[in-house]
Amino acid sequence: MQKNFSISRHILTEPDLVKPGMSSCQGCAAAISMKIALRALGKRTIVVFPACCFCVFVGGYPYSSLGVPIIHCPFATAAVTACGVTAALRQKGDQETTVMVWAGDGGTFDIGLQSLSGAAERGENILFVCYDNEAYMNTGIQRSSATPMGAWTTTTPEGTIKEEPKKDIEQIMMAHHVSYLATASAAYPDDLFRKFEKARNIPGTRFIHLLSACPPGWRIDPSQSVRVTRMATQSNVFPIYEMTRRDRPGPGQKEWQLEITIRPEKEIPVESYLKAQGRFKHMSKEMMMAVQDRVTYKWNELLDRSDG
Repeated sequence: MQKNFSISRHILTEPDLVKPGMSSCQGCAAAISMKIALRALGKRTIVVFPACCFCVFVGGYPYSSLGVPIIHCPFATAAVTACGVTAALRQKGDQETTVMVWAGDGGTFDIGLQSLSGAAERGENILFVCYDNEAYMNTGIQRSSATPMGAWTTTTPEGTIKEEPKKDIEQIMMAHHVSYLATASAAYPDDLFRKFEKARNIPGTRFIHLLSACPPGWRIDPSQSVRVTRMATQSNVFPIYEMTRRDRPGPGQKEWQLEITIRPEKEIPVESYLKAQGRFKHMSKEMMMAVQDRVTYKWNELLDRSDG
C-alpha cells in the first residue's frame, strides 16, 4: 500500500513516451497521468482520443507529443473506434499491442457512454480510461453528469449550482461485467503505474477511472493540483481501489474481488477538500454536510464489499 506521494525508481527507468511540446495547462493532472500510464504500457500502445482537452494539447496533425500512434475520432465514438483498431490488429495477428481509449468525463459519462456500453457488453479487448476533471473543461467548464454536487460551472452559476450527485460510473461498468475495473490518480503514481501494468495483461474490456484535477475549472492554483487530488482520496470523496471479476465464483465467493489499494493515513473532513477549491465556494454548510453523509455512506459500503 502506498503511503505518500513518491515515484519508485523502476517507474523512472521506463521510457518516457510523452515528448516536449504538449500544450496542457500547468498542473494538469491528465498530462501527469498520461506520462505514468505510457511508462507502464510501453511503445506497443495505440491511443484513441475523442473530442476532449487532450486531443487538443497533444498536438495537431501531423504532429504529436506522444511517442505512440494516436487516432482522433468523434466525441461519441471512442470505444467503437478502439474496437475497430483491435479487430484490425487481430487480423494482422497482433495480440501484443494495447489499444487504449483516453477520454474525458464528457466522452465517458455522457456523450461516449453508448459506444462504451456496447463495447463492454461484447467484452471487446480494449482499455478504456476516463480522465475525469468533472466538467466539459475543453469547451468552457460546462456541467457534465460527472460534476459533483455543489460545484460551480459556467452552466450552473451562483444560485443554480448543481444539486444532483455525480453519476456512479463504476456501478455502471460493473453491470457490464468488465474484466477489470480500477480507480487511480496522479497523487499516487506508484499505484497508478501498477494498475496500468496489470490492465495491460488482462484480456477483455478494462476500465480505469482517473480523477484529474483541472486548475482553471476547479479554481485552484496549478501548484496545488496534486495536493488537492490527494485530498479527494484522504476525504474518501474519491476512493482508490481495484476490482477483478471472477468468471466462475465458487461457493460463498463474490463475483467481484475488490481491494482498496490506497487507504488514507489520516482521514480529513469532506469540507476541507471542498474549501480547497474555488468551484465550491458557493456551497452552503447544509449542502456540505449532505455531501459528507453521502461520502461516508459510500465509503462504508465499499469497506463492506472489500476483500482487503
